Amino acid sequence: MSTIYDILRRPLVTEKSNYQVNKLHQFVFEVADDATRTLVKDAVETLFDVSVVRVNIINVPAKRSRRARSRRVAVRQAGFKKAVVTLAPEDRIPFFEGVE
Repeated sequence: MSTIYDILRRPLVTEKSNYQVNKLHQFVFEVADDATRTLVKDAVETLFDVSVVRVNIINVPAKRSRRARSRRVAVRQAGFKKAVVTLAPEDRIPFFEGVE
């Protein structure tokens, strides 16, 4: 079991997550493989002092590609677990502010 500091690995900042921050009050994080909804909720509430409304967890599969000569399947990018955290409308997480 990991601590709350090990649950959240990094924020995922993409065009879609930027839209979710601005319009839907949803923040996206890459989380540890053994993370659950309650662990993610406790970690976000404790670290950022916000109130979490909902947590959705997605297992992102690995990106695969084929080699040109041998046609073998190779893994280009490993899979990971992603959490979409919905906050109350009045709450914000400060390090997402620069990408708006």
